[in-house]
Amino acid sequence: MLVLTGCNPFNEAEPMMAEYLSRLARVLGSPAVSKSLELPSATTLPRRRDRVLEIPKLELGMLDFLSLYGCELQYVVGERNSVMGRVMQPINRLRYEIRFIQSAERCLQQIDDVELQAALKLAIASKRQTLPLAVWNATWGTEEIEKLFTLSKGYYPVAVDQNPVTDLALDLDQLNEMVSALNEQQLTVSLSDLGQIHQRWQAQFFAGQVINSARLLIATLNSGTDTLKARLEGRPLCLNGRPNNQSSIVQNFFFKIYIGEIQPYMSEVSRARDRLVRGFARLAEQQQPAMPDEFRHWYRRHLSEDAENSLWQQLDQAMMRHTRHWQDLLAQCGLRPGA
Repeated sequence: MLVLTGCNPFNEAEPMMAEYLSRLARVLGSPAVSKSLELPSATTLPRRRDRVLEIPKLELGMLDFLSLYGCELQYVVGERNSVMGRVMQPINRLRYEIRFIQSAERCLQQIDDVELQAALKLAIASKRQTLPLAVWNATWGTEEIEKLFTLSKGYYPVAVDQNPVTDLALDLDQLNEMVSALNEQQLTVSLSDLGQIHQRWQAQFFAGQVINSARLLIATLNSGTDTLKARLEGRPLCLNGRPNNQSSIVQNFFFKIYIGEIQPYMSEVSRARDRLVRGFARLAEQQQPAMPDEFRHWYRRHLSEDAENSLWQQLDQAMMRHTRHWQDLLAQCGLRPGA
């Protein structure tokens, strides 16, 4: 009837989890669980002012003399010092830093003033050293990434026809290759697609939704495990390991609801984690030397799978515990899955 009336609770994540816990308690003859789950903590990205790194200014009075040599660097620096140049977006600042290095290195081949050459070599070395700061700002310091990681857009969708994060995952593969090349000071890497990647970040909310769904699953599975554990500590589901009417009801619920509804959603969230969250984890890990402390705490909680306080480690543990308790309960009746 719920399906016919268009109120199927398994069409959306939150009502699905509430329905699962309610039915689980009912088929096990346990007290009803609270309708409102306390989700594990999560926060939005650190404020932009805590994510954006300051790139040291280059003080080179001798650059004023470059016009005497007709050096391209003169025009690059002139653009930076213009009104628009002073408010460059992170992606354009990265392009500027790369152009500065490339133009300065070409300029070295065109001038013969020893003092000016020495100044340019120092400038090039300084710019190469601070390039990771510009790379960080053009990835984690952007406004666009805040939209992708917002926690205000609910949960990851249920029963999607295709993997909705495919394009974002492909973008991440490409972006991680860009960052890897820049880390190796390969300045010829193309940044032509970086703007489009930022635009897609601004138009999607999947990263935050996956994080929200991980939190919902952790809370649901832990609550369900408590219900299963209480039943295991009470009278056996079956006497002498022989199935009965109640065990048939429980087994039917296990396959129809847990295996048929909950596990597919768990798999969808896990696939999104594999493609999306791990891609962003790699993007952050590649830039560990530049990572601000404020961001490092956020990274360990929301992206890392190994950190002590990792959300994803909590999810993996919650899934394993819940599955094990289901197996132990059904084993009381000789119905352990896979046996």
